[in-house]
Amino acid sequence: MPNEPRLFTRRNALGLLACATAFAPLPGLAQGSDGARLRALLERSAAADAALDPLNADRSGTKGAPLFLDPLSDAYEARLRADKQRDAIDLATIDRTSLGPVDRIAYDVFAYKTQQMLDLLNFGLFAVQRMAPLNPSFGLQVEFPDFLAGAKYETVADYDDTLARFDGFTGYMNSAVVRLQQGLGAGYIQPKIIVANVLAQVDAMLALPIEQSAFWAGITRMPATIPAAERTRLTAAFREAIEGHVYPAYRGWGSYLRETYLPRALTAPGRGAMKDGARLYAWELQRHTTTKRSADDIHRLGLAEVSRIRGDMEKVRKQVGFSGDLKAFFEHVRTDPKYYYKNPEELLARFKAIEAKIWPAIPRLFHDHPKAPFEVRPLPALGDQRGTGYYRPGPPDGVTPGVLYFNMSMLNTRPIPTLETLTLHEGIPGHHFQLTLALENEGLPPLLRHGEVTAYTEGWGLYAESLGPELGMFGDPMQLFGHLDMEMLRAVRLVVDTGIHAKGWDRQQAIDYILANTSMAPRDVAVEIDRYIAYPGQACAYKIGELKFRELRETATKTLGHKFDVRDYHRQTLNTGALPMDVLDAKIRGWIAAGGGPA
Repeated sequence: MPNEPRLFTRRNALGLLACATAFAPLPGLAQGSDGARLRALLERSAAADAALDPLNADRSGTKGAPLFLDPLSDAYEARLRADKQRDAIDLATIDRTSLGPVDRIAYDVFAYKTQQMLDLLNFGLFAVQRMAPLNPSFGLQVEFPDFLAGAKYETVADYDDTLARFDGFTGYMNSAVVRLQQGLGAGYIQPKIIVANVLAQVDAMLALPIEQSAFWAGITRMPATIPAAERTRLTAAFREAIEGHVYPAYRGWGSYLRETYLPRALTAPGRGAMKDGARLYAWELQRHTTTKRSADDIHRLGLAEVSRIRGDMEKVRKQVGFSGDLKAFFEHVRTDPKYYYKNPEELLARFKAIEAKIWPAIPRLFHDHPKAPFEVRPLPALGDQRGTGYYRPGPPDGVTPGVLYFNMSMLNTRPIPTLETLTLHEGIPGHHFQLTLALENEGLPPLLRHGEVTAYTEGWGLYAESLGPELGMFGDPMQLFGHLDMEMLRAVRLVVDTGIHAKGWDRQQAIDYILANTSMAPRDVAVEIDRYIAYPGQACAYKIGELKFRELRETATKTLGHKFDVRDYHRQTLNTGALPMDVLDAKIRGWIAAGGGPA
């Protein structure tokens, strides 16, 4: 395919250099060692990226970023393109062979990500994405309220910054309508189910009294140190901004989506039904899996994994003495009240008990653990409209906890048998270890401390689940079943994601496939499928990444023999942050060839 995404090479960068004479090398790169010049480039690139992602920059403690930036604006695209072209040009002036080990890894990650983004821009796919911006799972209409619910409100300046963010968010909501209208005109139209789900979120937000919304969170938490006059001013300003701008922006979305966009939205849910959708899906698969595996290849892998895991599930079904078949066992877990807590307090207490059980066994598998604690908190906004939850690290201060925001709504869809596995994946030793250890490692360049690679991050989370038996977990057969149930979810994702976006599956076909192979509640299955529809390719990353971690551990065990120490392996996999699969593979195989060890 002529527009197939390609890997970054020195020749590509030199080609950019030849045609982009308007860009001079970044200040500070003209002198010094290649290592110092690379670090300077990475720091400047990270600052540029932070300026394009202000909310994430604020969460990570990055200073100097704007308060809000509309990702759908022409200025955003122009800045992004200029940044990435300049990155490629400057990287081409650095000799990789002269770099130290960590810097070589950083060079490779930076080269990979730079080329990936240039492909998105140069093949016209960024423009396509911008005309199809609706995302019920990770769109700013839900992400921005989540950000506000956890934002810092300590000084008057914090409140004034939030007011400025309200203005920026309102502008984004308005520009989204403009981009959607452009998409209608150009033939880039999103599926009806995405539109319907966003409309449900809009309606739910508008049904909340302002005082109960995440936009009002700062007022409810206003510290006593704020002077009385400022309290009065800020309270009035928040109310005016929310009543006069934020809520009307949601109402504008509701009217436009319901009256103009929904009647023309696509019935078919997959990328394949949208203009240029096949090209975009190929890029999205490569972005999330960091491999060149095709949709057909990933689909076949998923079918094989589903078959293997079903066999293990059958063993557990027989072990617990359940007389029905696997389908009946799934229904038993879905519907028996003994597998569900009745209130959030019971659920939170169970999470704490599981965490306390894991920690004593950690030194058997890990040399290192984060300084920051781990906590579980309720998902702050629109829980009945969203999935199970997500992990978010705190700033790299070693004190602020990393938090699993867990969906406490509809507790009859949160099965107890999955809780040990969820804790392993989201917390210890999953995302909390992987993300927070990188953030706390000040010796890493920002690219590796703060970088995101879905296959690595989610692959590690799934691999961490598989460590349960080594950490003394899954002694209860039903907890083992819960582990297999969650692993099965990641396997069926390979099948249904590619089925929806590359093989013409409709939404119900995908729902039925998951229901036939897991004990997930029908409502949660529908939420899962709708996330895959809205965020193509991401769901494939979990299994692809986990299988790579498992493959490399098995290779190290076999090759190193008595020299193999799993704690050394885990240090090697975690101590340079999130890596594309090819970079991780090269790093670990190099460590094996050097004889292993803890360094």
